Amino acid sequence: QVQLVESGGGLVQPGGSLRLSCAASGSIFNFNRMGWYRQAPGKQRELVAYIFSDGTPNYADSVKGRFFISRDNTKNTVYLQLNSLKPEDPAVYYCNFHRIINSRDFWGQGTPVTVSS
Repeated sequence: QVQLVESGGGLVQPGGSLRLSCAASGSIFNFNRMGWYRQAPGKQRELVAYIFSDGTPNYADSVKGRFFISRDNTKNTVYLQLNSLKPEDPAVYYCNFHRIINSRDFWGQGTPVTVSS
């Protein structure tokens, strides 16, 4: 199995920036997809962004141009840079690891992002 540890969440003012990190360990396969989801109170969990092993990224429309995902395969770590934070961005952000070979998903514990003035 895969273990995921997130860090970097916290409190930030509207329009501010934050950087999230997620380190994976365990049964890492070369061909995988890592990403970030978020869930606000009373809302469904939604995709924010994901990135394949070769560096190909995808973004939800709501964060395009503001958030940027990247990964460092030497560290098995994925990053999410959150810029120009809006009132609709606060949520618990969850790191996701998708093992393509058998379509298995692994989840981190989540790190909260709070936007407040």
